[in-house]
Amino acid sequence: MLRKEKKQMKNLKAGFVTLIGKPNAGKSTLINQLIGEKIAITSVRPQTTRNIIRGAVTFDEAQVIFLDTPGILNLTQVKNLVDRHIIEEALKSLEGVDLIAVIVEPFTVSPEDRFILENLKNIPKPVFLVINKIDKIKPHELDSIKREYETLFSFAKIVPISAKKGTNLSILMGEIIQHLPLHPAYYDSDFITDQPERILVGELIREKIFDLTHDEIPYSVMLKVDQFEERPQDLIYIRASIYVEQASQKGILIGKSGKMIKNIGSLARKEIEKHLGCQVYLDLWVGIKKQWRRHKESLKELGY
Repeated sequence: MLRKEKKQMKNLKAGFVTLIGKPNAGKSTLINQLIGEKIAITSVRPQTTRNIIRGAVTFDEAQVIFLDTPGILNLTQVKNLVDRHIIEEALKSLEGVDLIAVIVEPFTVSPEDRFILENLKNIPKPVFLVINKIDKIKPHELDSIKREYETLFSFAKIVPISAKKGTNLSILMGEIIQHLPLHPAYYDSDFITDQPERILVGELIREKIFDLTHDEIPYSVMLKVDQFEERPQDLIYIRASIYVEQASQKGILIGKSGKMIKNIGSLARKEIEKHLGCQVYLDLWVGIKKQWRRHKESLKELGY
């Protein structure tokens, strides 16, 4: 569990904000920027996030708790049990929050965006439209994008941003705080995320698999951190099992003479050491679980 330097708490606004959007809309980059810490893995590949990630940022006048959700697909497009469950859990996260922020790309409305907005119509919460990646379009193109979305839904606020470049993030945060209720802080002021270190470590390894492998390989991966042990001389030993669905995928993941898995391990270890602030010995093992995404038992192994 990550924490930061404590601030003096006063009477303030506090509330929960769900970030929701289609795959690769930039939700994880946004939450990392808003929190000021890397709590969610990112990739140019869609559907990197599998779990709902909770992170908080505390100011003198407010505490905002963000929920970063996996990318939403129309359930008719989902072919396996695990992905269906992940999307259903993401939609459930809309219940009980104070505000919902729909993150979209600055292009024409996609079928996934329409599916999300349809699921929001009966939820009596303020909904923001956050148009991300505005650095990819010309300023005059923004108005037509806003108008298209306004024909589909009545938003409490529309905020154009670039999460990657940090554009308008202070404006977005200010608007969010304005819409939160007066409430005591839910967490201590030094709280950042409730993700256990083991989960964060597993996600950082998965991020490097997304960065270095192609096609279906990263999506076929089930990763379990089997051992997380503090050892003498400020060393942490981590052993993780990486399961794929086919022998051919295992061969690609290991690589010729073990080159691929060594690269994954090396990059992941550096990222983990940066987060934990100490030396790490990372031991990776690759195995096979045939068609694991189609079995209920896999949900339990992934912690669902």
